[in-house]
Amino acid sequence: MNESLNTADTMIRRTSPEVLAPAGNLKSFKAAIDFGADAVYCSGKMFGMRSAPKNLSLEEIAEARDYAHARGARIYITCNILPRNEEIEGIREYIGQLADIGVDAIIVTDIGVMMMAHRIAPNMELHVSTQAGVTNWLAANELHELGAKRVVLARELSLDTVRGIRANVPDDLDIEAFVHGSMCMAFSGRCLISNYLTGRDGNHGECAQPCRWKYHLVEEKRPGQYFPIEETDKGSYIFNSQDMCMLEHVGDVIGAGVTSLKIEGRAKSVYYISAMTNAYKCAVNLCMEADDPRNVELPDWLKAEPYKVSHRDYSTGFWYPEHKVTQNADRNGYYRDWVLVGETRGWENGRLTFMGHNKITPGQTVEILRPGQPPVRIESADDSFLDADGVPVAAAAYPTRTFSMACPEPVADGLMMRSPAPNRTLKAE
Repeated sequence: MNESLNTADTMIRRTSPEVLAPAGNLKSFKAAIDFGADAVYCSGKMFGMRSAPKNLSLEEIAEARDYAHARGARIYITCNILPRNEEIEGIREYIGQLADIGVDAIIVTDIGVMMMAHRIAPNMELHVSTQAGVTNWLAANELHELGAKRVVLARELSLDTVRGIRANVPDDLDIEAFVHGSMCMAFSGRCLISNYLTGRDGNHGECAQPCRWKYHLVEEKRPGQYFPIEETDKGSYIFNSQDMCMLEHVGDVIGAGVTSLKIEGRAKSVYYISAMTNAYKCAVNLCMEADDPRNVELPDWLKAEPYKVSHRDYSTGFWYPEHKVTQNADRNGYYRDWVLVGETRGWENGRLTFMGHNKITPGQTVEILRPGQPPVRIESADDSFLDADGVPVAAAAYPTRTFSMACPEPVADGLMMRSPAPNRTLKAE
């Protein structure tokens, strides 16, 4: 994405219901803002629960703050590890630095860190992480008394439970809840399996995701003889939870009193973050235009969006007890039904210039992702492709090279182009 999108004047920004997007680097952060996020949560180089993404330096956090605030959006920084004694002074210094930068909130798990932050930066919002396991209104109220502006509810709560919490907490206490993305088999993500098996501490952002591994049963006196846990000889991924997708139920979530709808995925690609932020932003906008958000029927193009990014099988998590989340016991990895094929570089006189990512062939369907709107859908004609010198070519076949093709309507620069994958794949993210 780049500045030419100029979405600042047209994008609706809200404090409630807020669409909260993830970002693992500065590029993802800006893309989330461009595609409608009211706020973005990310991590610095220290003390966050995701160490796999690149994350942001202090200088990048300041740049992200400026980018968000110039567009009416907000920035939240995670400081939600379960800290050890030797990390306390470092966290103290870090919180002071975040306060100086002027981020809108920090997300904390540990109550000691929360109280320290309250003293160091009394004007900075404190959001209590899902890792704290808030499952009832009593805990939410006590945290509010201690200075929390927001509680991120445990993921294992039903819609009725969330509604009951909202009814019994002050109006000025925000309620944040996950609506999309990967789910952890452990209690609100507090898990020790990775620590036991690999020495990588999941509570310090280093989870090796052993819940996604394939398991067999081995009898003690028969070493090397593996017995499948299921009736298949492929073994079983017994802890491999489905992903959550509440896109078609956003109205129910809003109706339950949730202040902020949170998308999981700080380790995800820029394309994933853009597409899912756009989808949930469009859904929230449609719900807010209706007399009753619970009765909104989303258009077909919007319902299809979660299936155009990498994903596991979807469920509605624990929101509806009658439709419980299960696990994908027979496989690991993500489905990929669509692939990123290019990025727009300009439009003039019915032709689109773009930088290639993956191959586009004659007759192939291409969609261009746009903020706040359905994608532009075009069919590539047999004689449509030109290279950077204007010479006809049979296909746009080389990544990072510039091509052009016929396109019926103007599109902005810096937009992502996608196309159905030739074959559905199942790959690790």
